[in-house]
Amino acid sequence: MTRTLTEASRPRLTWPLLRLLSCIRFDEVFLLQGTALFGALYSIGTLTKGNLFVLAVVVAGSLSLVAHVFVLNDWSGIRGDLRDPARSDRTFVTRGVSRAEFGYLAVVLLALALSLFWLLGTIMFAIALAIAIVSALYSAPPFHMKGLPVFNSVLHLVGGALHFLLGYAAFSAIDERGVAIACFFALVFTAGHLMHETRGYVGDSLNGIRTNALAFGKVHTFIAGLALFTAAYALLAALAASGAVPHVLLFAAALYPLHLCASLWALRSGLTFERLRQLQRLYRLLFAVIGIAMIMTVPLRMI
Repeated sequence: MTRTLTEASRPRLTWPLLRLLSCIRFDEVFLLQGTALFGALYSIGTLTKGNLFVLAVVVAGSLSLVAHVFVLNDWSGIRGDLRDPARSDRTFVTRGVSRAEFGYLAVVLLALALSLFWLLGTIMFAIALAIAIVSALYSAPPFHMKGLPVFNSVLHLVGGALHFLLGYAAFSAIDERGVAIACFFALVFTAGHLMHETRGYVGDSLNGIRTNALAFGKVHTFIAGLALFTAAYALLAALAASGAVPHVLLFAAALYPLHLCASLWALRSGLTFERLRQLQRLYRLLFAVIGIAMIMTVPLRMI
């Protein structure tokens, strides 16, 4: 692939491995680690040396697996990203990494993740493999379901639930409680995806990627994302009321009006890129507060 002029003007890291690693979207990778971590914390029960070792393997495996997901997505969509003015200067090509090198990185990360989860048993390996398959269906060129409206959201719904269960299954059999909590994370993950598609309308239009926003319009996609966020808040409140999660998490319902007002403001402002970025920062902050509360209220026992 011919390198762009932008690439020539950017400084390159000397060490090949560091240059490769610098291309991974670590901000997104670390942000999504909470899902598997919450799954583990809600099933671990007691903190023994053995459990802490398993937790460390889960975290390492999840980091590798999610990094693989983002690397595969960027590798598959590089041609379109180079045409997208909002992303062209942040691609791996502009950092001096070839598409072949980045493809090898995706394979190595997947192999590392699957090897780690294989150590924890067949159930963990199967869930990790299922997440990798969902990622391939979404991003990989033979399938590229990123451009199939509705189906791409279904993949995010399934992937979000599986990622929570990846942590939950490390210490407990998958039960109704685990599936119910997983649905909360799945709703949040899918709603965020719809907001991302709304924000990326211009770039996806330039690249001919038929996302939900292009198929149904920005407003309808945005409203669908808001509806899923609303369902997530309602589900969390119901889980807290039923005792599936600590009762104190009922406070999350009090955060919803702020999320709703900010969303309506973005809608009235025409769903511009900057307004949607501001909305994303806000709802990420709100769910970070909820996440901190979830961690602090997990009943753990030390042995």
